[in-house]
Formats: sequence, structure tokens, C-alpha cells
Amino acid sequence: EPLIAPNTVGAALLSGLSDRIGTVSDEVLESVQTMADLPALWSALEGLVRDPVSQARLLDAAWKLLALFGLGFLAEYLLVRAVTPGRRWLDAAAPDTDGTPWTWLKRVPLVVGRLLLDLLPISAFGLAVYGVFGLMNPLPTTRLVGLMMAHTYMGARVAFAVARMLLSPASNHLRLIPCPDAAAAAGIRWLRRLMLVGLSGYTLAEAGLLLGMPWSAYDAILNVTLLVISLLLARIVLQQREAVATVLRADPLAEGEDASGTRHLLRSARDQLADIWHVVVILWLVACWVVWALALENGFQRLATGTVLTVVIVGLAKALDEAIIWSLDRVLHPGPEMARRFPGMAARSAQYVPLLKSLISALLGFAALVLLLETWGFNSLSWFEAGTLGRRLLDTLASIAMTLLIALVVWEVANSAIQRRLTRLSRDSHAARSARVRTLLPMLRTVLGAVMLVFVVLNALSQLGVNVAPLLAGAGVVGVAIGFGSQTLVRDVITGIFLLLEDAMAVGDVVQLGGLSGVVEHLSIRSIKLRATDGSVHIVPFSAVTTVTNMTRDFAFAVLDITVAYSEDTDRVVAALKEIGAEIRAEAKWKPLIRDDIDVWGVEKLADNGVAIRARVKTEPASRWPVAREFNRRIKQRFEELGILIPRPQPMVLVERPPEPRAPDPDLAQAAQ
Repeated sequence: EPLIAPNTVGAALLSGLSDRIGTVSDEVLESVQTMADLPALWSALEGLVRDPVSQARLLDAAWKLLALFGLGFLAEYLLVRAVTPGRRWLDAAAPDTDGTPWTWLKRVPLVVGRLLLDLLPISAFGLAVYGVFGLMNPLPTTRLVGLMMAHTYMGARVAFAVARMLLSPASNHLRLIPCPDAAAAAGIRWLRRLMLVGLSGYTLAEAGLLLGMPWSAYDAILNVTLLVISLLLARIVLQQREAVATVLRADPLAEGEDASGTRHLLRSARDQLADIWHVVVILWLVACWVVWALALENGFQRLATGTVLTVVIVGLAKALDEAIIWSLDRVLHPGPEMARRFPGMAARSAQYVPLLKSLISALLGFAALVLLLETWGFNSLSWFEAGTLGRRLLDTLASIAMTLLIALVVWEVANSAIQRRLTRLSRDSHAARSARVRTLLPMLRTVLGAVMLVFVVLNALSQLGVNVAPLLAGAGVVGVAIGFGSQTLVRDVITGIFLLLEDAMAVGDVVQLGGLSGVVEHLSIRSIKLRATDGSVHIVPFSAVTTVTNMTRDFAFAVLDITVAYSEDTDRVVAALKEIGAEIRAEAKWKPLIRDDIDVWGVEKLADNGVAIRARVKTEPASRWPVAREFNRRIKQRFEELGILIPRPQPMVLVERPPEPRAPDPDLAQAAQ
């Protein structure tokens, strides 16, 4: 069977993406070919070179225009040399700027005079070109090309002179636009580059069109020229990125000042604009070039409208995002009463705050993107109409999100119920039961999380059209193989669960199991960690536990076995033990650890070295050992005071002696005779 079933959202999505990528690729290639038809330009140039008529026009225009413009440039150069002393005098005569209107008014005649001196060489160029043009008797095509080039050059020179009047890079005394010398020089330098590229491209395109070049080649030259100008402007934007960002960025807050509410939103917007303004400007330059290159109908009007709507949509989306996040912070931080009723709710809700904020921001961003695409003419809203792939995809994602939301609700309800149960047990002093529940909690949480995760993932894959039957079959085979190979692990887990459910032990208990004893430090899903008296750690799997001896459950007894000599009065010994028990229990240190008076059972047995008397003291679960040690210490001291003898072990030494000689029996001697 196929991995993705046909006629599902996943199959339709893959097919739609494939078709869309192909369509977009074709449109991009067609647009690039339309915007810069370089092959057509090359073919047009080849045609102009090979055509005899075009060759005659080119030769006539070439030598006549070179001669004509050579004379014009010579006249302009001579007049520039003539007016240079006047320029220097005006620069020196300009008063220093002191910020008063009178100083600015005194500079106006000097600035106007400087502008007139800059325009005189341009006038000389025009008189030379127009005066000599008629004497050369050019062809009509040459006349049109020459006049076009002369008009273009003179207009550019006039615009450049006006720019020099405003910036005056050689003298800051005549500068109308206040700026540093370096900025004025850089502005004039970049203006010269832009005008050189723009006028060169425009002149070449117009001249080629007059000489017979096709319109496609004309458009290609203009498009390439505007592309180079856009790249130069983008370079200027990148060079001034930090300077403009410094101006746009919000001023630092004063010490102790705090921005909140609308002011915080505006400061954040300024800081973000300072970080991305260069990207916005470069994208706008690219959009302008694309509109021009594609010759879109009402393109610049639509570009301006789209820009304004883009700013409005992005601003509203950002404001809405901030408002929702602010409201979310208020909702997800419960008050004292809610925190008391649902302990741990604040900590658990805090885990979902970053995820929820990211999800809300992503949804708002997606909605803003759809609206932006609709604004720029992509008809994005029609992608989600009834019966479309977008609508099916939204329905599927909504279904998956609803499943995930239900799973999270179930997960949190279960955790909340467990937490409330633990709090109630701790408040009601059910320490042992609370410890057991805390021990079972990780296991139950792991099992619940695994089941929910598998369900959500399989449901999501099924909604997207993925065939989950092979996955389930494979999981079943793998599960059977793991089951056969991990029987001991399964036995560990099952035995551990039953031992915990039966409340056999909990963390902190002192137990004896599997021939080992110690304090239970940790209970995992398959083993027990014991800390022995000498600090050793024993890891005991649950499958190795057959008997559990819990020595700290509910209460304990400190058992005392005291041996006294046969010569002592046992009633006197019992009275001494009861006095010691009453004395210890009356002390503040030992009173919380002892639950009842000492219980003296009496004579336990008659041993070889003395009389054994047994007693016991009821204590707290983990206090039997310190209580027994304290009793033994005081019993020895009290018996020494009272003169009660505690017998010591008496070693028995056997000495073997040789037999003594005996006197002979007289009867035996006589009989022998």
C-alpha cells in the first residue's frame, strides 16, 4: 500500500505544491526574460552592425557627434577655468554661520552668484553645440540623436549645479543644507555616480531607438540601467544603516524610569524599525524596479497603496500580538485563591506560556501574511474558499490542534488531580501514603504520556493522509520481539508496580530485601536503590525481591536484652529499668521519639553466665536504633551506680594432669606369690 493514501489532504498538498512550484518557476523565468531581454539586445546590436544603412548612420553620427561634443566640452572647460577665481572669492567672502537669520540672508546673494558661475560653463557648452550643429549638415537621425544627448547632458549638469549649491562640498560657508563636510562630499560623489549610470543608460537607449533598435532592446537597456541604480541605492542604504538606526532607536530611559503601556509599545516599535529599516527600504527598491520592469498597469499606484496597507496590517498585527500576550499573562497567573485550590497550577501553566505565545504569534503572522498577499494582488483569500486545498488543509490542522488540545487538557487534569491528592495527604499527615503516591507518580505519568503521545501522533498522521496501518503492524512485530527478549524487564516492571500498589515500601523507608538492607533512596520503574549503613549503594531489581522486611512502617520497638548475675534481685533490676525509661521519656530530646512507657517483659531465660531480662520501648518508625543505644548507655551507668553486676563471660580453662601412682594391692601381691 502507498505510504500516503490517495484523495487525502497529504496527497493533495504534495500535488498542489509540485504544481505551484512549477508554475512559479515558469512565471519567474518569463518575468526575468521580460525584464532583461539581453538576447534581444544582442541581436539588435548585431543587426545594426551588419545593416549597411545602419552602418552609414552610425558612422555619420559617430564622427560628427564626437567633433560636436568635443568643441562643446572645450568651451565648457575654458569657461570653467575663467570663473574659478570668482568661485574661490565667493567661498572666501561667505560669512561664518552663527545661526541668525541675518547671516543666512547675507549668504543668499553669494549662493546665487555661485550658482550663476556654475551655470555659465553649461551655457558655453550649449552655445558651442547649437552654433556648430547646423554647419555640419548632419543626417536627420544624427540631428535627433545629437539634440537628445545635448539636452540630456545640459539638464543633468544643471541638476548637478543645483545640488552643489545646496551641499557646497568645497565650502561649508555657502552650504544651505546643514551637514558635515564628509557627508556633503559623499552626497555629491554618490549623486555623480547615479547620474552617470542613469544618463548613460537613458542616452544609449534613446540613441539606439532612433538608430533603429527594437523596443524590446530599448526596454532591456532601461531595465538594466534601473537595476544598477537600485543596487547603488541599496549600497547607500547599507552604508548608512547604523547612522539611521541610531536616529530611529528610542533614547535610553533615565535611571529609575520605567516605560509601560503605550509608551513601551512605541519604544519597542522604534527599536524594531531601527533594526529592520534597511531591509524594508531595499525590498521597496526591489519592488519599484520589478513594477517598472514588468510595466504593470497602475503599478506605482498599487505599490504605494500596498506599502501603506502593509504598514497598517503589520502595525495592527503587532499591536494585537502585544495585547493578546499581555492578556495571556494576566490569565495564566492565577490569584492566591486559585493557587490554593489548584496547587502547582502556576508552575504548570508557566511551562505552556512560551509555547502559547509562539503559537499566537505564528497564527497572527500567518493571518497577516495572507492579508499582505491579498493586498499585493495574489488573491490569497481565494485559496481558502470552500472546496479548495487550503480549506481542507486548514480543517485538517484544526482537527489535529483540537486533538492535541484535548490531550493536553487530559494530561493537565490528571496531573492536577494527583497534585491535589498529594497536598491533601501531606496536610492530613498521611506521610507513608504520600510517599507511596510520590513514588508511583513518575511511573503513572510516563505511561500516560507515552499513551497520549502515540495516540496524538497516529491521529495526526492519519489526518494528513499517511497510511498508519504499516506503522501499527511494524510496531506490533517490534513489540512482540521486544517482549520475548525482555521478559526479565517486564517481570521487573510488573513486580515493582504490584509492590508499590501494596504499599510494601516507599522512599525513605529502611528495608531488608534480597539479603540486603538499607534506606530506600530511589524507586524507578524496574529497580530499587538502597543506601547501606556504610554508604554503599545497592541496586536491586524488582524481579529479585521475594520478601520485603520494612523496618520503618507505622511504629517500631527498641528491644532490650539485659543480662545480670544470678546473685542480683530481678525485681530490683526491673524497677531500675522502669526508672530509666521514665527519665528518658521526660527529656525534651527523646520525648517526641518514644510513644509509650518501657514495657519490661521479665526474665527471658536463664543463661549460662546470668539471668536474661527482656524489655521493649515503642518508638517512632525510624527511632528504634538511637533509642536503643541511649537506653544501653544509661543502663550501664545506672547499674554501676546501683552496684548491679553485669556478668562478664567467664572463660573455662581445662588443665590435663598426669595420673598419680597408686600403692600395690596386698591381696593381689599375695595371690601372685
